[in-house]
Amino acid sequence: MTRQLAFDLPPREAFRREDFFASPANAHALAVIGGWHDWPGHKMLLVGPAGAGKTHLAHMWAEDAGAAIVSAADLPGADLPGLAGAGAVAVENADAVAGVPEAEVALFHLHNLVVQRGSLLLTARTPARDWGLALPDLKSRVEAASVARLDPPDDALLSAVLVKLFADRQTVVQPALIPWLVARMERSIDAARALVAAMDARALAQGKPITKTTAQGLLDTDDAE
Repeated sequence: MTRQLAFDLPPREAFRREDFFASPANAHALAVIGGWHDWPGHKMLLVGPAGAGKTHLAHMWAEDAGAAIVSAADLPGADLPGLAGAGAVAVENADAVAGVPEAEVALFHLHNLVVQRGSLLLTARTPARDWGLALPDLKSRVEAASVARLDPPDDALLSAVLVKLFADRQTVVQPALIPWLVARMERSIDAARALVAAMDARALAQGKPITKTTAQGLLDTDDAE
């Protein structure tokens, strides 16, 4: 008996500017990132829910500004002068430093090194006042940063994200599937990512193309065909 083998290849993330879909939900943040030369105090805090596009915008900015990108979790023990030497730095998931003394101190020093002569971009899920920072000097500096917000996704953005997620997995789907999914799925980028991964895995296991039937049981609907 021949068995169908499913190869769950990891998706290839594309963070190029041409892969970013502008919509009313992210238009303000996109404009702010593009105007980085005029950031007050040479710093900006980009806030939005998980999967909203913060990493994509951070990579776009890094390409434009020649910036280094570092995860907040990697700040303790990092070569801070070396990072600052890039002239511009993006710190992803900056809210993760809260409650970690070594990380808070590292972000404080990196902030001071970068804003003296360059630009600093911080990404987080919430405004700095909600992080629970323990280091007063860091708290005051981060809370002084201007904030660019990514709003919850609208239909246009969810549609574009689904198309991109399928494309990242090198998966071709019928165009009519996208609005059908948008009308029935949970309205978040994380939900889109999970749905595409689940549909791709199911289609691979079944050895069939992705259709509405593939989504059966993955959505709160019986309206599959």
